[in-house]
Amino acid sequence: MRLPNADHAIIEPRKLHGYLLSTTHPVGRFKARFFAALGYDARDWRAFEADLRTQHLTEDAEQSETLPDGQLFTIRAILNGRNGQSAPVLSVWFVPTVGGIPRFVTAYPGGSK
Repeated sequence: MRLPNADHAIIEPRKLHGYLLSTTHPVGRFKARFFAALGYDARDWRAFEADLRTQHLTEDAEQSETLPDGQLFTIRAILNGRNGQSAPVLSVWFVPTVGGIPRFVTAYPGGSK
């Protein structure tokens, strides 16, 4: 099943350039190393966002944890990086009960599709 309302998904830019792709963030810097190996960095976070939209939001999602105000979903898919490298990545999305527009939570190295 596809992520509900995937075509309207919200991906906060700060979540990408200030966390996942930040080499100075206390937690994100470890993920940033992984994504840098795929050719992504904080300066070109828009490319990472575009690739999440075309390579992850077009794949099947699995329902994960149910929260009081919505549902978490995970998507496991290969991310083909900007430098020709690829790796399995797990992305996490939150779909609120009210409104139903998914929001990007995080991404990290993950099991293959």
